[in-house]
Formats: sequence, structure tokens, C-alpha cells
Amino acid sequence: MRKNSPSHIDTPGILSCVGTLLCWSSAPLFIEYLTGHLDLWTQNLLRYGAACLFWLPVLLMAAKAGRLPKRVWVCALLPFIPNIIMQNLWAAAFYYIDPGFASLLATTAFLWVIILSIIFFTDERRLLKNRQFRLSIILSLVGLAGVMFFHPAFTCSYTIIGIAIMLLYGFIWGLYAVAVKAALKDIDARVGFSVVSIYTIVSLFILILFKGRPSRCLEMPFSGWAAVIVSGIVGIAVGHVLYYISIRRLGSTTPSLVQLAQPFVVVVISYVIFGESLSALQLIFGVVLIAGSALAILSKRTPLPTG
Repeated sequence: MRKNSPSHIDTPGILSCVGTLLCWSSAPLFIEYLTGHLDLWTQNLLRYGAACLFWLPVLLMAAKAGRLPKRVWVCALLPFIPNIIMQNLWAAAFYYIDPGFASLLATTAFLWVIILSIIFFTDERRLLKNRQFRLSIILSLVGLAGVMFFHPAFTCSYTIIGIAIMLLYGFIWGLYAVAVKAALKDIDARVGFSVVSIYTIVSLFILILFKGRPSRCLEMPFSGWAAVIVSGIVGIAVGHVLYYISIRRLGSTTPSLVQLAQPFVVVVISYVIFGESLSALQLIFGVVLIAGSALAILSKRTPLPTG
């Protein structure tokens, strides 16, 4: 059988990346809508509950057929820890900043994925020798600083809190991506995420007992429940499974490309729904940020100098 050439394109992997982009672009808008009905702890539990129930039949069928590896319950603990932290940070950010701005800041996760991959995976450490990669880091940091500084409400305390939350979220997301690659690379994506979601649900239930106001669910209109179910299935259940598949097929760095296009998709939709827009300077620095992250992807494919 003829082997694939080095330029072979992994079509399922690329489609998984595109699917992840579409799923995750819708999530911030649903979360923004739900902030008017639920506190962050309650909406997290409800949305993740919908995601957990969506994949639960797959987990049960795998167990019944004897295709559920026992080690998945231990392996899933590694990505679960950063997952529960970043999910709460992600939802909390929308109580302080707009979805488009939050999604733009979330692109910093891509840098952390590369940095942490270099630390934990030997095959990606060679990126440090690449000039394009080092330039990409500089461009991304300059772009990020410009996007934050030229935000109209940057000096407001609530916006600074939102920015801090999203920057921490980016770092935790990097840990999550590396954990998924390390712990679940040879486990069915649906099964792996299903176990992670079970752990997450248990933790969110404990948190809601101390922090949440679940009684507000009784006052939520039908549109709110529809947003919970759709965002849970599309934004969490399907989005994360597609992300797991893309990581398994393409590695932890390349799938993070979805982080680059997402802010612009979110901004366009958010402009129509919520009237949000970014200033010209923010858009310019946003392009610099995304160009830097895109250059980081290209640097991985550029032949390194020998010697």
C-alpha cells in the first residue's frame, strides 16, 4: 500500500476543527443570553447536564458491549481538573465583558497550548529553534495588549476583572488541551468526554449548593431552557468531542486554529444580536494577534535549520 506523502491532508481532522469552530462560536452568545436568567453556577450545571445526557447512551452502550476500558475513569481525571476550572471561568467572564471581546481574549489559549506542548511533548520542543515561532509570540503579545488597551471600557474595574478572568481561562485551556492529548489520545472521543462530563457534573452540583441560585430555574422562560439545551449539546457535547477527535488526529497545537477565527465569527453574530462592536484600533490589533497565532501554526510546518 502506498504511504501518504508528507503533504497529505487529514480531512477528518480538518473537518473536526471546522466543526469545533462552528459549535464554539455559538456558545458565547447563548451564555450571554443566559446571564439575564441564571447565575453562572446554575447555568454551568444545566448546560453541562444537557451535554452529559447527550453522550450518556454512548457510554452505556460501550459498557454493555465490553468496549469501555476501565482505565478511562482514571485517565479522565487529568483533563477533568482543568475542565471544571475553565468552564466556570468561561461562564463568569460574560458577566463582566461582551462575548466578542471575551472570545478575542480567549485566543491567548492558543499560545499556552504551544508553550505547554513544548514543555510536555518532546516532539514539539523543536519549535523553539524556529524564528517564525518566536516572532509569532511577539506579534500575539502586541496584538493582545492593543486589543485590551483600546477597549472603550478598559479602565472600568468590571472590565479589568473580565480581562483577568479570560487571561486565566486561556492558561487553563492550554492545560486542558495538553491533558486531553496525554490522557485520552487512544480512547474513543465520545467515551472520554462522557466520563469527563460526569465528573464535571458532580463537581458543578457541589458548587451550586454553596454558590448558585437554582430556584431561578423555575422562573426561566421556554427560550431560556431552549438556550440551555441547544448550547449544552452544540457548544459542549458536540464541540468538545470534535475537539478531542481533532487533537487525536492532528496533535494539540493545530486544532487550536479554531481559536483564531472564532472571535470574528462571534463579533459578527454578537453585533446583530446584542449590538456589540469593536473599535477600529481593536480590530487592527486583533488582526495582529491572530496573525501571530497563525504564524505559530506555519512555523510548525517550516523546515528547521540543521546543525
